[in-house]
Amino acid sequence: MLCCVLILPLTMAQDKDEKPKTADEEHAALFLENRFPSANTCAGCHPTHYREWSVSPHAYAQISPVFNAFHGAVVALTNGTNGDFCIRCHTPVGMNLGEPVFMSNMDRHPTSREGVTCIVCHRVNKSYGKLSGRLAIVEGDLFDTVYGPTGNSNLAEVIDSGEFGVNPDRNRAGRSIHGRADKFFQLTTSGLCGTCHDVNLVNGFRLEEAFSEFKHSPAAKKGISCQDCHMGIEPGIPSGYAQGPAAIVGEKPTQTRKITNHMFIGPDHSVVHPGIFPHNPKAAELATIREWLLFDYESGWGTDEFERKQASGYEFPEKWASADDRYDARDIITANQKLLDEAHADRKKILQAAYQLGEIKIERASAKRGIVFKVQVRNATEGHGAPTGFDAERLVFLQVTVTDREGSVVFTSGDLDPNGDVRDSHSLYVHNGELPLDRYLFSLQSRFITRMLRGGDREQVLAINYSPSPLVFLRPSTTSTILTGRPGGARKHKQGIEPLGHRWAKYKVRGRDLTGKGPYKANIKFIAAMIPVNLLNEIKVVGFDYFMSARDVAEEVVKGHLVLWERDVTIDVDDVAAQVD
Repeated sequence: MLCCVLILPLTMAQDKDEKPKTADEEHAALFLENRFPSANTCAGCHPTHYREWSVSPHAYAQISPVFNAFHGAVVALTNGTNGDFCIRCHTPVGMNLGEPVFMSNMDRHPTSREGVTCIVCHRVNKSYGKLSGRLAIVEGDLFDTVYGPTGNSNLAEVIDSGEFGVNPDRNRAGRSIHGRADKFFQLTTSGLCGTCHDVNLVNGFRLEEAFSEFKHSPAAKKGISCQDCHMGIEPGIPSGYAQGPAAIVGEKPTQTRKITNHMFIGPDHSVVHPGIFPHNPKAAELATIREWLLFDYESGWGTDEFERKQASGYEFPEKWASADDRYDARDIITANQKLLDEAHADRKKILQAAYQLGEIKIERASAKRGIVFKVQVRNATEGHGAPTGFDAERLVFLQVTVTDREGSVVFTSGDLDPNGDVRDSHSLYVHNGELPLDRYLFSLQSRFITRMLRGGDREQVLAINYSPSPLVFLRPSTTSTILTGRPGGARKHKQGIEPLGHRWAKYKVRGRDLTGKGPYKANIKFIAAMIPVNLLNEIKVVGFDYFMSARDVAEEVVKGHLVLWERDVTIDVDDVAAQVD
């Protein structure tokens, strides 16, 4: 039963001191490394690939406290019957190791915490198809065969040339290297992505359809692959690939070839301590996760300003009592923050490549009858819908504010409630009657609709059939979901935009709300959020990892809201002419 493994809010004092590893524990760690090598092992010869991957959504997949709580809440609400369905995509290594379905990431094996790590793609040699992440990783140590896009020719040249001083034999001393690299054809196709990026529940519910959308897209018809847009030079655009060495062995680069970008940037962003993420071998060597959580980087620990003026008489945790350790930690934080900033910039680029503002039309501008205008929102990508994937938890919306010439607000839509939610039906403030529903809200977030056992439908944040029945569990479908496309008790109301499509958002400012102090200005912002804050309210029942509260996570989520585009429109009443800046 899940209740035995829920993440409870432990205190720092209970966990800040960790005992040294015993000989048995060290041997166990070595044994696991020989089965499932860490990305840190790969970093020695593939530093560029590692750096890109280390800050990627793939690397964040299991680290995420939002995912861990979401997965745990679904398992709890289905009385454990959801099993490893969600987590097997987020930590294939952990599930291959037989780790508990739900536990704190701080207690998982380090390679399990790496999420979609190197070996998840490069130690798979079978085409599994759309099976929602159920795959077997080929076990072996560093010397065993890896699977790549080109085969063994480049690796054989490195081994046979004698110039790199490498050793493919585990029984000899020398710089260790894979003995062989076999070509795995699916690695270069979109089909590999479909293994995890089409998610169909056991009851036939189509939770995520990114790969299915792609298969029916203009991009697929043109022969453009997922990799062409997500591993190329420019995020979200089929812009070609960089050229460079696939590896750097002992400071000597291998021959130049096509290089794919492994940052795989997307809408997600980190909400955790920068000592924990991005993945950084130096961070793991310096401190444990629990120790990093005690490092107060926001107060300036490890900076000259803090150490010279404030450190004296300061009571530090035992781990951070040494100024040298604090300076070392600060160097790691600075490096990680630089990488996070780089990922943030690329995140904005890829979202801007999809979400775009089109025309803005003024249909009426009357002092008596009010102002009516509409805004065109376009999906500029040809590869899938916008949003795609987990579109029922992707909040993408317009924030529109109309002011008079003195700056007084006469109309607003898309503003946030005190929790950081838009004023839709899932806002707790709207639900409790404390704020009015935003009738003009334009949002691309899809909605889960479930049918109750005693009749009636309801919108829900989580796709779980709540009902009067005390026996809530996930049941296999009793009807042909191939024919219906969904189970009888649940569906998803998709509100995104098809590839290269558009929608119009229409707004009306009542004449009685105008102040007579024109001209008026409409400010329009196109905003993308990782998740709606109301999701955190639904999953907080199991707690959040790294001792974070729901408020802690919510504040970081709202900080990550991105204004993709902003336009201003000047409107003269009694005149349909408008000036768009």
